This record gives sequence, structure tokens and C-alpha cells, in this order.
Amino acid sequence: MLHAKRWLYLFHRWLGVLLCVFFAMWFVSGVVMMYVGYPKLTQAERLAHLPPLRSATQGPDLLLEPAEALQRAGITGPLHDLRLAVASAGRAVYLAVPAPQDGTARPHKAPAAVVIDATTGQVLAGVDNNHAIASAQTFAQNADPDIQHLGEVNEDAFTHSRALDAHRPLHRLHLGDREGTVVYVSGTTGEVVRDATRTERAWNYAGAWIHWLYPFRGGVLNAYWTDIVNWLSIAGIAITVTGTVVGVMRWRFAGRYKTGSRTPYRGFMMRWHHVFGLVFALTTFTWIFSGLMSMNPWKIFDSGATPLRQQAMSGGPLVLPGQPAAVHALLAAASPNTRELRWVRTAGHTLVQAQGPAGAPVLLDALTAQPHAWPASAVALAAARLLPYPVMRTDTLQAYDLHYYDRAAHTMTGGTDKPLPVLRVVFDDPQATWVHIDPHTGAVLGRTDSHRRTSRWLFGMLHSWDWLPLLALRPLWDIVLIMLSLGGAVMSVTGVVMGWRRLGIKLRPARRLGPT
Repeated sequence: MLHAKRWLYLFHRWLGVLLCVFFAMWFVSGVVMMYVGYPKLTQAERLAHLPPLRSATQGPDLLLEPAEALQRAGITGPLHDLRLAVASAGRAVYLAVPAPQDGTARPHKAPAAVVIDATTGQVLAGVDNNHAIASAQTFAQNADPDIQHLGEVNEDAFTHSRALDAHRPLHRLHLGDREGTVVYVSGTTGEVVRDATRTERAWNYAGAWIHWLYPFRGGVLNAYWTDIVNWLSIAGIAITVTGTVVGVMRWRFAGRYKTGSRTPYRGFMMRWHHVFGLVFALTTFTWIFSGLMSMNPWKIFDSGATPLRQQAMSGGPLVLPGQPAAVHALLAAASPNTRELRWVRTAGHTLVQAQGPAGAPVLLDALTAQPHAWPASAVALAAARLLPYPVMRTDTLQAYDLHYYDRAAHTMTGGTDKPLPVLRVVFDDPQATWVHIDPHTGAVLGRTDSHRRTSRWLFGMLHSWDWLPLLALRPLWDIVLIMLSLGGAVMSVTGVVMGWRRLGIKLRPARRLGPT
């Protein structure tokens, strides 16, 4: 028994020497991430930095109609998506995405867009430095910005996101504004796809960059980054469990030690490490464990669910009408502040979404340019074709709940459009799939199944504490998380000091044996 206890103490001690630095780093960087997240360019930000489309139609160069632009570009097949915006080098362009051959959704694969000049029909063959500078100038919305081209990068500290894979390599440019904004321009479409202010970049190093162990990304250890995070988390769980066991064994619940204390440790650091380790043991365990769950280790949350049949819901791929409404008619029917026209096929209708910098898009019929209104239950009936299984029920959510909710744009799960009301279509399939659909546009907003809902509890709930009643009571949410993080940080920092001292004691004889 004494031998086993000795090994338990040694295991916790030396594993703690290695890991307490990571623990302290995770606790402190987690607080930073509560307020400054990983840089991203949200849909609302992207649209806000695009010029109004009406200004593009009033210049000397008349815009081509979409059918003619596609014909000049040599695109004859059906489409998945088609957009028109002043989005590349300050010019109006059509961005056409060919339809997938199997008609299924591809949630983890960004489709490549063909960029067509809306005045000439010429296909963009590549993005050079001048093209990237022109895109950055348009994004800056400044008549004479001091744009600096900082070169091309495939991936850096602020562009690890998988969503950017279709746009690499990226042009990196400094806007020369007061905020010190750096933008990244797609090497394939010429669009600005990410922005990061000086403040975001600085806090990112103290927050998301170090929290997610991104120093291991992009170098020789890039291929091992996932394994490094997984195994450090597993080791963190082990040290938390063994530390809790040791802490309970050494704590006098009945009676006291000769010093009058319930802890046997006399030194300040060891005493505080013991006390804080017991008080914050459960919080530390849940945060390390949920951090591991965020990595979906060994794909445990992959359910193998049937892909959504997007074309079945849409009524086929996007094919423009024989005589579609002219662009100027669509813009006349839309808001003067429209930044983007998007042709889509939804629930058997070919529509155009006229999107402004904020709010829901205006829906227009692609043939007549008249406002479109859905017949009763049309979207829900079309959504039933997404899976080859019966629909158990369709709910209309008027408020957020535990599985459909909004977070601030800077958070890991924030920045995406979460409109209300929303339809929740519940399928009777083996994975218990739910699909959320915007009843205004008919767009699929996301899907979840039993595996992903488990992940939501084990990661979102335990790690970010995104429990709606608590989130609604801010700043109570802030106070609770900051206090728990500070307690964990004290436990970790005392462990770092103790480990440093222990290493100093062990290494001192070796230093004495060195040359004099």
C-alpha cells in the first residue's frame, strides 16, 4: 500500500512539473478568449465592406446579364450558387459554383468558385499583387489608403481555419488605418476573406493562438498537432485525477495536523496548491476533458449519417430561367443599399436574394423580379426530402434553446447567421437527425444528430458554459468563469513554482559537477 501511494505521489509530481505550465496557460488564455477570439470575417462584416451594387450599374461599363456572362466564360452546366457583387479588385464580378454531381451537401468541403468579370465575361485566371491591392482598397472604403502588400502566405498564425483552404495562397496586406488592420485576399477569387486589427492580433497571441497550441501548427510538427493536443489533454486528465486523489488522501477531514491545519504542508506554495487543487479539482477536470472533446478525438462524434440531399429539397440544381429578370430590374426591386445578388434554387423555385449589409435578404423571383412569398408549409414540405426517412415533426422555434442559440461573433461557435423564427425538422432516422431551416429564405442553416448533440453537451456546455439561462444573466456568466479561471490559474502557477524548485534541487548536484 505504501509502495503504491509512493508511486502515485511521484506520478503526480513529475507529470505536474511538465503540465502545470500548460494548465496555467490554458486558464489565462481562456479568459482572454472570453472577449477577443480568433480573427474572422463574418458575413455581416464582408457585406458591410462591399460597395452598393447600384453604383456598379451606373458606370460607363454596362454589366452583362448572368446568362451571357456564364456563356462567355464557357460555363454551361447547372450551378450550385451564383453571386454578383463588387467583390474582386473593386470590380463587379459573378462568382459561379458548379453543382455537385451527386446532389448532396458538402459541409466540410468549400466548393471552388469561378470568378467572371461582370462587364467582359473574362474568367479570372489568377490574383496578382495589383489585384489584391485593389481588393484591399475597396475593402478599406478609403479614397487614398496607404495599402502595403506584405507578400503571400499559405498559412500563418491568423489563417489556420479550414474554411480558407479553397482560397490559399493568401495575399496579406496592411490597410494603413488607425486600427492597424491586416486583410487576407483570396489567391483564387480575389475577395477579402479575413481581417484582423492590431488589437485582435495582439490579444490573439495571448488568447486563441496559445490556447489552441497553434505554435505547433505550420512547422515541422504540423502533422502531429492533433495528436499533441489530444495526448496533452489526456495527460492533463490523468494529472487532475491523481492530484485529486492525493489531495483527498492528504487532507484531514477529521482532526488536524500538529500545526493545527488540515493540510500537512507548511510551505506557502504547497499549502495553496493543495487547497486550490481540491477546491477547483472538478472545474479543472471538466475543462480539460471538454477541451479534449472539442477535438473530436478519434472521430468519436462522427455518426456516419446519410448526407443531406440538397438538390432533392431544392427541386434540382440551379438553372437560370430562359428569360430571367434583368439585373437592373432586380436592383430596382431591392433596397438601394443592396451589396450582393445571389441566385439560388430553393424548394422548387429559382430566386434571387438581394442582400444588404444588415438584416434578412429581400427575396425576388428570378423570372419576374417580383417579391417572393412562400406558400404555407412549402419550405417544410421541401425539407422533408432532405433525407430518405420520415419526418417525425416540424417545430417552429420563436426563441433560442439549448441546441439552437446565438453567440457573440468573436467566440468559437459565433459569427454565423442564427435567425429567428427557425424551422426544426426532426427526422425518424437511426441518427435522430434535426435540420434547422430559415423559413424566410428556405436555406439549410445546419444539422445535428445524437452524436453532435452529445458533443454539444460535452464541449459547448462544459467548456464554454453556453447555457442560455446563465448567458442571459451577464455579467454573472463573466464573473463565474473569471473566478473559476483565476482559481485554476493559482493552482497551476503554484504547481509551476513547486516544479521549478524541484527541478532546481535535482539539477543542482549536476551543476556542481560541471567545470569550474
